[in-house]
Amino acid sequence: MEIQKENYLKLKEFTRQLGAAVFGVAELKEIKKNFILPKEVTDDLTFGVSFGVSLSRKILETVKDKPNQLYYFHYQRTNILIDTISLRISDFIQKEGFGAMPIPASQVSDWENQLGHISHREVAFYAGLGWRGKNNLLVNKGHGALLRFGAVLTDFPLSTDKPVENFCGECAICVELCPAGAISEKGFNKELCRQKLKEFMRTEKIGQMVCGVCVKACPPRKEVDSSE
Repeated sequence: MEIQKENYLKLKEFTRQLGAAVFGVAELKEIKKNFILPKEVTDDLTFGVSFGVSLSRKILETVKDKPNQLYYFHYQRTNILIDTISLRISDFIQKEGFGAMPIPASQVSDWENQLGHISHREVAFYAGLGWRGKNNLLVNKGHGALLRFGAVLTDFPLSTDKPVENFCGECAICVELCPAGAISEKGFNKELCRQKLKEFMRTEKIGQMVCGVCVKACPPRKEVDSSE
């Protein structure tokens, strides 16, 4: 077995044992230009290890037309799990003698444009973990939009995955339910979404810009495949 594939399978099994629901690896050439990271540090990091942790469907059922304290707490703790998995992956790779950069699950580095150091969703897209949904989320066949993603940048030799086909089709549930009116067949209005999230922070007394309505609205397209 070629070393890249062997490394991929070992790291996938390790990541799944840590609690990840899905795993993939992206070749970073197409998206590296969008990173808000020191170029001299990331030049040799050619792969993005991407994984997704599934949110609780039962907790999402409590979300109606706005977020609540239960969902907010769950969202925070899911981010902690993602960061923990990222650190463990980095440790695994470094023990193999290679470089690894764990990227925080939810950290804003460009406040004006509300961007993180990298887009976890873009890395996950190129790692074949889902398609770009109408709701501006990454949608996975087995999990819908219930995944939150983490990423580790590395030079560890790995085989890579490819983007998958878009399966949104004529589904428009998220368009109908979005409390901000930010989702339409013409595209996603980031500013409308952001303003509604700021409103929710005030009215629902939550400390982060979260909603959950379009996450709940986006159903899986098939039963979850444990081999994903």
